[in-house]
Amino acid sequence: MTVWDDLVGQDRVREQLAAAAKDADALVTAVTDGEPVEQGSKMTHAWLFTGPPGSGRSTAARAFAAALQCTSPDRALGGEPGCGFCDGCHTSLIGTHADVQVIRTDLLSIGVKETRDLVRRAQLSPAVGRWQVIVMEDADRLTEGAGNVLLKAVEEPAPRTVWMLCAPSLEDVLPTIRSRCRHLTLGTPPVEAVADVLIRRDGVDPERAHSAARATQGHIGRAGRLATDERARARRAAVLKVPLRVADVGGCLKAAQELIDTATDDAKQMADEVDVKETEDLKAALGGVAGGRMPRGTAGAMKELEDKQKRRRTRTQRDSLDLALTELTGFYRDVLALQLGSRIAIANVDVQDSLDRIAESSTAAQTLRRIEAVIACRQAMDRNVAPLLAVEAMTMSLRSG
Repeated sequence: MTVWDDLVGQDRVREQLAAAAKDADALVTAVTDGEPVEQGSKMTHAWLFTGPPGSGRSTAARAFAAALQCTSPDRALGGEPGCGFCDGCHTSLIGTHADVQVIRTDLLSIGVKETRDLVRRAQLSPAVGRWQVIVMEDADRLTEGAGNVLLKAVEEPAPRTVWMLCAPSLEDVLPTIRSRCRHLTLGTPPVEAVADVLIRRDGVDPERAHSAARATQGHIGRAGRLATDERARARRAAVLKVPLRVADVGGCLKAAQELIDTATDDAKQMADEVDVKETEDLKAALGGVAGGRMPRGTAGAMKELEDKQKRRRTRTQRDSLDLALTELTGFYRDVLALQLGSRIAIANVDVQDSLDRIAESSTAAQTLRRIEAVIACRQAMDRNVAPLLAVEAMTMSLRSG
């Protein structure tokens, strides 16, 4: 099993990264042995991975990071880096390699302070590995100030530091940063390829794997959750009933409230799992006593943690709502396909009766307006409109078509 095995349906990207990893290995070997470095290397110090959600941007970046740290003896015999078995590959993939830093945020944005800490780390030489690698999975969440801080590090990198930025599209990254990165575009993987990896990697029943891959239209992460999490399947089933529940104003408002309640419950569940432990750990670190008062001068640190936890709950609620809106978009996409007689595969075959009912009782123009209403709801939440107001406006629009 090589490091590339979970990079599904991205053969061209895999070939480019494998070639770059091979050149990177030759580069480090030449420098170590004091030999001249060959020109024309496919390796560079900054990479930008873009592609739609579920395409495997972060998977590609982590696999590349592992290949750069590969220490397999087969490399000396002409083998490609990225064996998947050596200590460098294994620790990189599971997140314990000292020279591979993976940045993923559960907040709404990545700020200046966090980025400065990364930039300082990027100036260090590798401690045990062949490269110092920093993978930023949510580069699109960098604030403008944080992006400007990062720019300097990308412009003038340390000799053995590699930046890997992941974002949905080029437009989500500052032009000054993306112009200094080598760009790789990933596409949505085929449904069959996603089902195959769920069966092979996660041991999912073939029928359930194909159903989950088809329902999520090739989104690897969502397909995995849908195939293995009963709660995720129940939540999806509830969302797909919304189009049938907006026949009157009361139904619209009730459906909107239930969507918000579900998202709030998701945020609360994460808070219950994480916030209490974080708070107790910080109190202990600051010298607090269980059940007693905190020492003087620690109120600021506690307030900072509370603010972080609040932002995380907001992000979790928005992500849960966004997933529900994605499911609704897929439902109406299937309705439109039926109305237009398209030959494209139906994603939500498990609710075929509902699709047929909506398709027969409405027109293609109405379906398009409903899809636009879902998109408008997502945009409204991006502008910090109160979630309940945005979702109520959407469900009312779904009713009228």
